[in-house]
Amino acid sequence: MATTTSNMFLYSLTIQPPTTITQALLGQFSGTKEQQIITASGSRLTLLQPDPRQGKVNTIVSHDIFGIIRAMAAFRLAGSHKDYIILATDSGRIAIIEYLPKENRFQRIHLETFGKSGVRRVIPGQYLAADPKGRACLIASVEKNKLVYVLNRNAQAELTISSPLEAHKPGVIVLSLVALDVGYSNPVFAALEYEYSEADQDPTGQAAKQLEMQLVYYELDLGLNHVVRKWSDTVDPTSSLLFQVPGGNDGPSGVLVCGEENITYRHSNQEAFRVPIPRRRGATEDPNRKRTIVAGVMHKLKGSAGAFFFLLQTEDGDLFKVTIDMVEDEKGNPTGEVKRVKIKYFDTVPIAHSLCILKSGFLFVASEFGNHHFYQFEKLGDDDDEPEFTSDDFPADWNAPYNPVYFKPRPLENLVLVESIDSMNPLVGCKVANLTGEDAPQIYAICGNGARSSFRMLKHGLEVSEIVASELPGTPSAVWTTKLTKYDEYDAYIVLSFTNATLVLSIGETVEEVSDSGFLTTVPTLAVQQMGEEGLIQIHPKGIRHIVQGRVNEWPAPQHRSIVAATTNENQVVIALSSGEIVYFEMDADGSLAEYDEKKQMSGTVTSLSLGKVPEGLRRSSFLAVGCDDCTVRILSLDPESTLEMKSIQALTAAPSSLLIMSMEDSTGGTTLYLHIGLHSGVYLRTVLDEITGELTDTRQKFLGPKPTKLFQVTVQNQTCVLALSSRPWLGYTAPITRNFVMTPLSYTELGYTWSFNSEQCQEGMVGIHANYLRIFTIEKLGQTMIQKSCPLTYTPKRLVKHPEQPYFYVIEADNNTLPPELRAQLLEQSGAVNGDATVLPPEDFGYPKARGRWASCIEIVDPVSEEQPRVLKRIELEGNEAAVSAAVVPFASQDGESFLIVGTGKDMVLNPRASTEGAIHVYRFIDDGRDLEFIHKTIIEEPPLAFCPFQGRLLAGIGKMLRIYDLGLKQLLRKAQAEVSPQLIVSLDTRHNRIVVGDVQHGMTYVVYKPDSNKLIPFADDTIARWTTCTTMVDYESVAGGDKFGNLWIVRCPERASLESDEPGSEVQLLHARPYLHGAPNRLDLMAHFYPQDLPTSICKTNLVVGGQDVLVWSGIQGTVGVLIPFVTREDADFFQNLESHMRAEDPPLAGRDHLIYRGYYVPVKGVIDGDLCERFTLLPNDKKQMIAGELDRSVREIERKISDIRTRSAF
Repeated sequence: MATTTSNMFLYSLTIQPPTTITQALLGQFSGTKEQQIITASGSRLTLLQPDPRQGKVNTIVSHDIFGIIRAMAAFRLAGSHKDYIILATDSGRIAIIEYLPKENRFQRIHLETFGKSGVRRVIPGQYLAADPKGRACLIASVEKNKLVYVLNRNAQAELTISSPLEAHKPGVIVLSLVALDVGYSNPVFAALEYEYSEADQDPTGQAAKQLEMQLVYYELDLGLNHVVRKWSDTVDPTSSLLFQVPGGNDGPSGVLVCGEENITYRHSNQEAFRVPIPRRRGATEDPNRKRTIVAGVMHKLKGSAGAFFFLLQTEDGDLFKVTIDMVEDEKGNPTGEVKRVKIKYFDTVPIAHSLCILKSGFLFVASEFGNHHFYQFEKLGDDDDEPEFTSDDFPADWNAPYNPVYFKPRPLENLVLVESIDSMNPLVGCKVANLTGEDAPQIYAICGNGARSSFRMLKHGLEVSEIVASELPGTPSAVWTTKLTKYDEYDAYIVLSFTNATLVLSIGETVEEVSDSGFLTTVPTLAVQQMGEEGLIQIHPKGIRHIVQGRVNEWPAPQHRSIVAATTNENQVVIALSSGEIVYFEMDADGSLAEYDEKKQMSGTVTSLSLGKVPEGLRRSSFLAVGCDDCTVRILSLDPESTLEMKSIQALTAAPSSLLIMSMEDSTGGTTLYLHIGLHSGVYLRTVLDEITGELTDTRQKFLGPKPTKLFQVTVQNQTCVLALSSRPWLGYTAPITRNFVMTPLSYTELGYTWSFNSEQCQEGMVGIHANYLRIFTIEKLGQTMIQKSCPLTYTPKRLVKHPEQPYFYVIEADNNTLPPELRAQLLEQSGAVNGDATVLPPEDFGYPKARGRWASCIEIVDPVSEEQPRVLKRIELEGNEAAVSAAVVPFASQDGESFLIVGTGKDMVLNPRASTEGAIHVYRFIDDGRDLEFIHKTIIEEPPLAFCPFQGRLLAGIGKMLRIYDLGLKQLLRKAQAEVSPQLIVSLDTRHNRIVVGDVQHGMTYVVYKPDSNKLIPFADDTIARWTTCTTMVDYESVAGGDKFGNLWIVRCPERASLESDEPGSEVQLLHARPYLHGAPNRLDLMAHFYPQDLPTSICKTNLVVGGQDVLVWSGIQGTVGVLIPFVTREDADFFQNLESHMRAEDPPLAGRDHLIYRGYYVPVKGVIDGDLCERFTLLPNDKKQMIAGELDRSVREIERKISDIRTRSAF
């Protein structure tokens, strides 16, 4: 395979999966009464569980199907309680899958091949509709082909699928497809299509203008088992969308046909009824602009027949409620004959890809751009004073004239927003920087569209909610909580240890000091434990205090020795003396502490001890871990036959500062006993402790920070976790979806000591101390490891640049076909004088007023770190229909290295075909430490400059095909050198030394050398493939990594000979007269790596993401993906993962039937990149498959899991 020939190997990982939702389905996929939502995001299938009680949406499972999901449908067989999912993907196969709630995974039931793979015009998969009664589904292509599959069940009650029935017709393009609701009659499917064969043959173009849009019914005759074209009729030529109208006992059946400014009810045996789509009324609105329906949902109300409504959404985001009145019989029951159609304004929500109405009274909006919203219905808009428009007042013929109707948009009345689900789609660009002074850098991104754009900071960590932070009289060294008796549910005391005292606080409505606890308060405490039925143990340097029902027993430490370390559980106590001796106590049947006769002498000073909890059903914990300052950990047995005998020993790189024996969930679903070790050097180790022999195996490590690590056992979401404290707190737990053990930092202040905290008000909490503060906090969500903070931006962001020294970002933004602020103000003034209607609605909900050919653009200064959330410090609007297209911070040598902000603009731009009246380069000086900008001057150029880059104290600009070097003059920029180096349009620039790497919009990369002696720019190497470049970065002097518009990531490298020749002094004559090769530069670039991540890369940079980690390539995709490419250091690792990847391809083939290797090599065969997302699915395999793969690779299962986890934790999140 091509992969083996590369000498560069990278490991591709997704650290933030795509957040866009292209389609959302509602159904009962678990087989219970609860409704769930299935969403498609790129190649990921996600199951969401809306929680109506809390008003939240939780992710249950997310599965990468390694294929492009084109369409989805849900269906249910008659008489069953469970919905199945049909997937139409680019695999050329139809897949039927079900969700297994017990195993929390998707399982494929059927996979039927019908065509070629890939997204093609004539291969079915673009449209998919399932009969409401679950008897058949129709899968159609954009053009020509339609296939019907009959769904049934066999004698064993298993789902069966028939051979496909064809309904092909050449020369037909389909725009929309739905299944009709016909009760239990033969299934019928409705398609909106037009024939283009005549228009294709006609060279004059007359036939194309007279194309007729047809509404066609296809009927599946279940008796004869074939499909017929049952009925067709001409509809409005602007129609684009169909919605199913309930049938059978629920309604009249038929469809709603949505076109430009009209919604028509159509059915084969009913008359047509038409209502217009109301237009917005307002001072800044264009009264002649027509609206189109882009999304919608139908909902049946429980109880009464014929009670249903539609919510249809226009491209402005306005929701309209459409209802259908039926003719009633003598008894007042609806007959199924339509009387009229009614429409009224409902509310305004973000423009959606999909809308889902839940039976529990919620609306899920899968937004096209920006955050997804979860609303609750307050009312159904029946009794408000919104004007209602009916079909009685409008002609059914779409050519007949009519008066447009208007409505006034208003804030939400019928819906209330319950939760906003973070989505970074579209992600336009990102930068990685460490501005908060933490260990790991943060990712700063610009995303969104129009007024719903945002600047976001992404940080790796878990969200912590603080409940209490109170000041203490001194600085404690440790904290514990304890119950009073064995049977208490909640903790009763908080015990704080100071350097020479102990403070006991009671937990209740208020926290107060307790004086009669029986604890010795004049000494520091080493450990606290509730023992036996109702005893308490306090261990202090001079002895052990055992308190039972107010009676106190003291065990004093031997003379001239003190206790330096202690560990306890419900039945056992172990202490270490300053002389290196270990003393073991066990609880007798009568509740008193019995000392074991012999003391065990250790070789060094004991630094830490751990016992572990008593396993259920046993008297004692069998093992004791002892850490000494000679950098070792020893495991001692506590069994009666071999008490304090050494079972195993492990050498460490530093002295252990903390030990913890505890059992945790592992990837198989069972539990394993682990020894967690924290070192003085800040390293955390997790080792498997064999429950029989006491051997230590399979060690995993992670560097947490420069301070000694302390470990504590806590519970989060009913899961036992380890809390590790170093320079910041970390939580080790089993990830809910992937079942991997992960160590994630908490987004919280540094802590010195913590303990679990359980009270009526705060269950599963934690209590911690830092300096003289006591803090009580909880961790709520384990699934989300990326914390987002955001602030809104004004228009769609285009570029993000950072100040060279200060922590400020500069965002240029522009929106096309949008009224600029000066025109908006003008219109509002006029309207105020005319009709007094000058109400301005918030643009983030209602959008900006539209205006053809107009641009609204600005520069915003963002401060991401000084406050809780990022904020915009200053906005500078651009006037005169100019729009910002590029920006860079450039230091000019002529100004003693002072940095300036350079912004490139275009005037009166038209995007397609590309045109503009002029371009300009604006220069701004930073003032007030970068918090403000001062305009210096502007230089007019021939077209908008799409790329800037600082170059040897001057500005390098890509203007069309031209590459220019400018210097800063007093009144404008001064041109110093130029050359035509690109075939089409320069979109990216990168430089090192005298080398310039130019990315062309359509022709890939060109390497250019600048010769200062002759002041010439000379191209010397270019690409073998015409790549549609979107972003590039130099990886080293010879290599460039980049992404293109087809969703590929690649690395190209300049041949060594050409690279050396270009840098030779005096080589310009040779380079200028070198023979061009195939109309290009004299040399060609070599392709080093190529990968298809299924998202369009918008930015790529070389950086490191973890403390002490190696450099990686971080890329962002437009669907909200953030991914990394990690270089392999050794050939051995590359070979191991390559073998693992090929086994995973065979043992865990993609769910929808796409071939993984062909999918990752969509346009160019995959080369030099191993798919980490596939390798990470190893932990989700059944045990027998894991064992088989491990046998083939000659490794143990644990070893493979460790390697997979290591490569992620050492280089990425």
